[in-house]
Amino acid sequence: MTIGIQRTFDDLGAPLFGVPFCVLDLETTGGSPAECEITEVGAVKYRAGELVGTFHSLVDPGMPIPPTITVLTGITHAMVVDAPRIAEVLPALLEFIGESVIVGHNIRFDVSFLNAAAERLGYGRLTNRTADTLGLARRLVGDEVRGLGLQSLATHFRSPVRPVHRALEDAKATAHVFFELLERAGTLGVTHLEDLMRLPTARGRPHYDKIALTDGLPRLPGVYIFRDKDGAPLYVGKAKNLRSRVRAYFYGDPRRSVTQMLRNLAKVEHRVCETELEAEVAELRLIHALTPRYNRRSRRPRSTYWVKVTREKYPRLSMVRTLRSDGLAHIGPFRSKHTAEAVLTAIWDAVPIRRCIGKSGKRSAACQFGQLGVALCPCDGDVGDDVYSEVVATVVEGLTRRPDLLLSPLAEKMLGYARGERFEEAAVVRDRHRALAHALDARRRWQALMEAGRVSAESVTGEGAHIEQGRLVAAWQAPDPPPLFTVSADLPAAAEVGPSIAAAEEAALIWGWLDSAGVQMIDSTRPLSLPSSRVARLGGSRAG
Repeated sequence: MTIGIQRTFDDLGAPLFGVPFCVLDLETTGGSPAECEITEVGAVKYRAGELVGTFHSLVDPGMPIPPTITVLTGITHAMVVDAPRIAEVLPALLEFIGESVIVGHNIRFDVSFLNAAAERLGYGRLTNRTADTLGLARRLVGDEVRGLGLQSLATHFRSPVRPVHRALEDAKATAHVFFELLERAGTLGVTHLEDLMRLPTARGRPHYDKIALTDGLPRLPGVYIFRDKDGAPLYVGKAKNLRSRVRAYFYGDPRRSVTQMLRNLAKVEHRVCETELEAEVAELRLIHALTPRYNRRSRRPRSTYWVKVTREKYPRLSMVRTLRSDGLAHIGPFRSKHTAEAVLTAIWDAVPIRRCIGKSGKRSAACQFGQLGVALCPCDGDVGDDVYSEVVATVVEGLTRRPDLLLSPLAEKMLGYARGERFEEAAVVRDRHRALAHALDARRRWQALMEAGRVSAESVTGEGAHIEQGRLVAAWQAPDPPPLFTVSADLPAAAEVGPSIAAAEEAALIWGWLDSAGVQMIDSTRPLSLPSSRVARLGGSRAG
């Protein structure tokens, strides 16, 4: 049997004025729940700030009460000799607590004793959320109260009940302190339960008061934009719960960049999205459009690279920064020159396509790569056109339909180096294999989305999407999907690879959603599928 309730999204988003609080205090025979027992229980329950119930009982601990405890609490053995044991008190106490948030001063101490008793008696640990007046006081009034003990706080807040180390009186004093602290917290924008749960660990940074900028954010999926006083974008992010995610920045994020960002923050904008997929896509598009200062990932690169097989008498590989339809095949786009070079070199390692960059034609001697035997050089006339055409065909076939033609030679070369204990060289080939396999995967998924044309799909949770050639055009949450596409509609020709990083990354997001568990196709203009020949990964796994 499990006590209380599980933590849910709805509960964490509950306004504080509607949350039931049970303020609790225990007296015990000592400090260890493994060796000591409860001698007294006191609790007061509130809803909307109004007292709705009181619970009090002495408890027979079944063991002697140490003299030091008697001096501290005034509870003697004679007082508890006829009292009920905890096995009799606990069921009524748990029913009294119910689904409330348990409040106490140093509440971990009290809850540890309750959990020990509940587990011993077969109830299981309490799952109720807890609020600690000690942690809240440290955060809210730590610089104005000399001591943070319950007696000091009760005096500071002029509690009508004085704490005297008796359970019910201390619970009442704790309740007064708690509601005074809630009033202080309200000035910092703490209005909901999730805010209260995070407040004790929030850093006392000078920008905390800017949390008020988040007051209008809904608890819905969407994207948010941080802007400075001049309206320039600082950061773009996505969230399942806009309010919770944005407010989390103010609750002690240790990153220096977050502190700098909050220093410049002047405005928070948001846009609600129908689904998480729409929020992911919207975030990606906004980052590429706005290039916010503090976004590191998904930012539009300064340069984009592709690797292409040139269209000339003796084709070769070329790394380009402009995508044109002037090659036999392309792969990319790549965010960095380093990644593009790794892919280009991987293909060179797999197939001996020529590497010299001069104009193809007959020369008196082979180029240096031909002389070293790492590439075929038809330029000196020693390599027949038919032989070289087969090499080019292997590269094009490997890029477009048969990834094994490029990846298998790399895997064999890596194993050969490893057997010869040339481990550094094996690691270099391994990294090139991984870069090429990832690029081939991305190319094939892009092609699959392009060939499928217009696609409509829906997940088992009711999140749906209309997709056109790898781009999200509509999203919905069941049961209200927008109209389906016209299946017979013609589509413009699509590039064989992504024309930009933004297009390729959006297609990758969409493919990841389509390929996730529970997503089913509703309609498409053409079949959506990958080729039967899949991309082999090192270690035996396959992608696609």
